[in-house]
This record gives sequence, C-alpha cells and structure tokens, in this order.
Amino acid sequence: MSWRDRLRLALAPALAAATLAGCNVAPLYGPLAADPALQGRLQEIEVAPISERLGHYVRNELIFGLNGTGAEVAPRYRLTVTLKEQARTPIIDTVTGRATSATVVVEAAYKLVSLPDEKEVAQGVTSSIASYDRFSNRLANVRAARDAETRDAKTIADAIRTRISSALVGGT
Repeated sequence: MSWRDRLRLALAPALAAATLAGCNVAPLYGPLAADPALQGRLQEIEVAPISERLGHYVRNELIFGLNGTGAEVAPRYRLTVTLKEQARTPIIDTVTGRATSATVVVEAAYKLVSLPDEKEVAQGVTSSIASYDRFSNRLANVRAARDAETRDAKTIADAIRTRISSALVGGT
C-alpha cells in the first residue's frame, strides 16, 4: 500500500465528518427527548381493546410504546387496530409428511381519530412475518408459535407507533 493510499484512508473519516457537520440528525428509535410535545401527544392516545390473544399482545406493546410512563392522561385520540393472522407451513418433510417449519403472518389495519370530533388523523396497514421451527413435541410447537406471535406483535406495534408519530408531527 502506497503512502497516498494510506493518506486517503486516514483522511476519509475527516472528510465524511466535515460533509455531515451541518446535518441535524435525530434518532428514529429511542427516547423522544428532542420533541417533548410529541411525547405528550403520544401519551394522549387511548388504545381500544383488540380481540384474541394476539390482539392482547399488540395492545400491550402499543400502550407501552405510546405511554411507557404508566401515567393516566385524558385521552385526546383513539387508536383502533384490526388484526388478521395466518399460519403457513412452507417446508414439509417428505418422509414423515409433517411440517418442519411454520410462518405466522399478521396484517394490522389501524386508524387514529381525534376524540372530540372523530376526525381521522392517520390510518394504514402494516404487516409482520415471523417463522419458527416445528418439532414432534406438540407443546414445543405451541410455545414456538406463541413466541412468533409475540415477535409479530412487537414489530406491528413499533411500525404503528412510528407511523402515528410521523402523522402527529406532520399534521395535527
């Protein structure tokens, strides 16, 4: 390696830092300390009950993600979520004829409305896919399926929270 190549490698981080020096970068994930007003608005969201076990997981993740403080705030918005869940078995063992893996596919439609006037603030659809291995033990399969549902619930809740945050910052 020549001295010029070494000089370029040494100066590359400095050039990148100088290029990005004027950028205002805020983290997408993490605390919303940069905008306390947004955090307050997220805490004012009431999450409507969602049916089924998966709905319970999603609702709990949303409540924690929107208002992780545990403080009771008078709701200003209502969030309703409708879930559709499918279990697919893409890989079948040719000898036994049993599925060796499965995939839990969840699709969530959400709608955020302001409470006094029922005006729609945000709506959309998001989805998540989590796969798991299947075994001959039935109880292990049930537990693995629930773990996949839990992973899907966290992904769905994070996606909804991110989209609602961007809608609240951009519009109302």
